[in-house]
Amino acid sequence: MREKLNIVIVGHVDHGKSTLVGRLFHDTNSLPEGKFEAIKVMCEKRGMPFEWAFLMDALQAERDQGITIDTCQIWFHSKKRDYVIIDAPGHKEFLKNMVTGAAASEAALLVIDADEGMQEQSRRHGYLLHLLGIRQVAVVVNKMDKVKFSEKRFNKVKTDCVAYLESIGITASEIIPVSARDGDNIVKRSAKMRWYQGPMVVEALDGFQVPVPAADQPLRFPVQDVYKFDDRRIIVGRIEAGTLKVGDELIFSPSNKKARVKSIEAWSVSEQPSEAHVGQSIGITLDEQLFIERGHIASNGDAPPIETDVFRARIFWLGKKPLKEGNEYKLKLGPMECRVRVQSVESEISTQDLKSSKSEAIERHNVGEVIFRTPKIIALDEFVNNPRTGRFVLVDGYEIAGGGIISMEGYADQRDLITQQSTNITKVKHGIRALDREMRNNHLGGVLWFTGLSGAGKSTLAVEVERQLYKKGYQAYVLDGDNIRQGLNANLGFSPEDRAENIRRVGEVAALFSRSGVIAITAFISPYRSDRERARRAAIGYFHEIFIKADLEICEKRDPKGLYKKARTGEIKEFTGISAPYEAPETPELVIDTTDSTVQECVNKILDYVVENLGARAVREKRVRVEGAE
Repeated sequence: MREKLNIVIVGHVDHGKSTLVGRLFHDTNSLPEGKFEAIKVMCEKRGMPFEWAFLMDALQAERDQGITIDTCQIWFHSKKRDYVIIDAPGHKEFLKNMVTGAAASEAALLVIDADEGMQEQSRRHGYLLHLLGIRQVAVVVNKMDKVKFSEKRFNKVKTDCVAYLESIGITASEIIPVSARDGDNIVKRSAKMRWYQGPMVVEALDGFQVPVPAADQPLRFPVQDVYKFDDRRIIVGRIEAGTLKVGDELIFSPSNKKARVKSIEAWSVSEQPSEAHVGQSIGITLDEQLFIERGHIASNGDAPPIETDVFRARIFWLGKKPLKEGNEYKLKLGPMECRVRVQSVESEISTQDLKSSKSEAIERHNVGEVIFRTPKIIALDEFVNNPRTGRFVLVDGYEIAGGGIISMEGYADQRDLITQQSTNITKVKHGIRALDREMRNNHLGGVLWFTGLSGAGKSTLAVEVERQLYKKGYQAYVLDGDNIRQGLNANLGFSPEDRAENIRRVGEVAALFSRSGVIAITAFISPYRSDRERARRAAIGYFHEIFIKADLEICEKRDPKGLYKKARTGEIKEFTGISAPYEAPETPELVIDTTDSTVQECVNKILDYVVENLGARAVREKRVRVEGAE
């Protein structure tokens, strides 16, 4: 079976992309029989010169308007392999179509007019290739006939191209001077550019590497629908990666339900298959009835997708209105759709001059690094691991407004944090009510969850608050890195997953303290909102989030343990505020700004809060509520 590679053709409008593809098609004898003659006759009837671009223009409107308005997929073959060439539009108005074409590609040709050089749209398309993770790129410097096949002009354009592409992390495999109209350096070497000794366009294409076959990657079977047929529930979808067999145990993310494949259902076949492969649209039945929804992803248990409600993305914005922090959009990732909110815009990058700036919005046709948050846990992959489940689009209203690729840099896979491994557990009911414990202590139990950057003052305040509460007769105890990391969590490192598990365990322990009538004071950076929300759910009714606030600049100046200095030099990886994110609380119960306040002033504010919300009066009010309900 011959290799196949998907190629996208991009570049500024009128730089000759369609002409290049038409010429490639003709010169390699890949044209359907009679196609060339039919286009030639059409041009003669209209009294217009023959255009190579018409060989692959798919729509009548394109011939009438003289521009490419949609992506057009055509088969092309060389001696080495088969190609699907996607000719993408160059006009700014049709960038959405270009994104659609490039998203399905594994390599690219960037076409540049030798006379005009790098233009605005050339730069945008180049950055889109970077954004979508396409690293195999060759540059075709077209229309060399317009500059009289000048080697000097070619070298100038080549220098500009190399500088731009390298600045965005792309190294062009080849830069080829051509005249697509005349066929120079497309398939045959040009006699007019003897100074060029590099490969022809077809040879450059054959030099690209075919990516690791999706069949060799972990199974990804996104669910498109569930059909009720007779007494069966048939789960249907398309296999995006891996192989699926009868008898396989599948895990459905993000529900984490498991079952075995009872049968594979295919249509218009004489015999039902026992296995299915990448690209096949199939149905499956399971050995037990599970509630499965559209958008769930079936995988093997040893290599499931990531589960999260927050992720980082590089996005190209096409919406009429700017993408802004706090805005909500519809996220479409394969068949999965859900609402997503822009938690923060990390940076905006202009594709014209590549200037990066801190911003709260991304303007149309610009690129940004964005943090998105979903209202529920969803299943996905990082783009570098699986492009098919690592790309997404955003819809604003009824229009596609942007596309991007997923990164989990700095964020944890939450699968293990939300999956209960233990079974056969029976909850034991305590013989002592929480209220009775609190009446004896004369204060409510609670979790005072101190969160903030390193150096904000969390530990200092926690220890002093504990001391002052003890003097007032309160039962209180501090949980911090010193007593947790050395014992309970001694087996955890500092990866995003380990840090999330560290906070999960702290949250559960603090919840137990609070139910025993004790006030647990935690002093952890706990940078992720999802982790703090999980701790809140563990101690529901007892949780009090206290934001110990100080700007990064202030914390770095304090740097009591020298950690920021080590982070700046790269000695400490994934350090919050420097190389890892910190998500400030949105609606904390209390904010303590330590920037210009003394320790005692901050402690007094916290003590006042505790007395008001957990003190003797709060106990009396709770007793009235509980005994009134009984």
